[in-house]
Amino acid sequence: VISGYMNILITGCNGYIGRHVYNLASTYFDNVVGVSSGENKFNYNNYIKLDLLAHCNDRDLFDTLRSPDVLIHLAWTDGFNHNSISHIENLPRHLNFLKNIVFSGCKSVSVIGSMHEIGFYEGLVNENTICNPMSLYGISKNALKQSLFSIFRERSDISFKWLRAYYVTGDDIANNSIFSKIIKMNNSKQLSFPFTNGENKYDFIDIRELSKQILCSALQNKINGVVEVCSGNPVSLKDKVNDFIFKNKLSIKPNYGEFPSRPYDSKIIYGDTSKIKEILNLTKSLYL
Repeated sequence: VISGYMNILITGCNGYIGRHVYNLASTYFDNVVGVSSGENKFNYNNYIKLDLLAHCNDRDLFDTLRSPDVLIHLAWTDGFNHNSISHIENLPRHLNFLKNIVFSGCKSVSVIGSMHEIGFYEGLVNENTICNPMSLYGISKNALKQSLFSIFRERSDISFKWLRAYYVTGDDIANNSIFSKIIKMNNSKQLSFPFTNGENKYDFIDIRELSKQILCSALQNKINGVVEVCSGNPVSLKDKVNDFIFKNKLSIKPNYGEFPSRPYDSKIIYGDTSKIKEILNLTKSLYL
């Protein structure tokens, strides 16, 4: 387990996941730095406003970012627009940024991935599952993962974790998911909305649990490689939506079956929790 004084850098800290990871990390550590391209909208104590992709090749970038020992790379553009061309355009910039930081001295790197790397697949996903992404978002994430593993393969001194996330819930106004859209439609007095049949089963994880899994993974250097950050429990989208509407006492109703499912949406997909459980056990003495 990584110990001693650490400079922890969290990119994309103004984003949905980044904000929660930053707040959790800063609860237990003083030396947490957040970086994003926009203003410091959450009043972080240690914040750097910088477009990382525009400055990915700067020679002094490592020093500008306060010489991080631990990097948690969450920054990504258009994460909710799966076929935005920006995913492909920004791919080499993400790669150059990560190479720059690692070759400048950072020894622990954790990068957020996505189950969309997998493509259409049914069943349990683990680090050995073959990826066949079907969206520009998934293609770009998978290409970045493969590139990083190829580059870092010979660097035994680097702890590299690829943290593959699934369907995130919680803080629903901020996350731009179907649940945030349901709230907005309900607040606008809409009575119903068209939806798929809702039968697809996904691995849902609350943002607070996901943040804990991300931080714990980043703070240890014993378990590396692809880590599924997930619940390991597949639940049908229909059950999740119905439960969300009931718990929040919403009046809006879904019209199931009016929309077709996307061709790259799996019938059932969920992550293998064996590695993340080992990590959580390994780091439980650190905090929480």
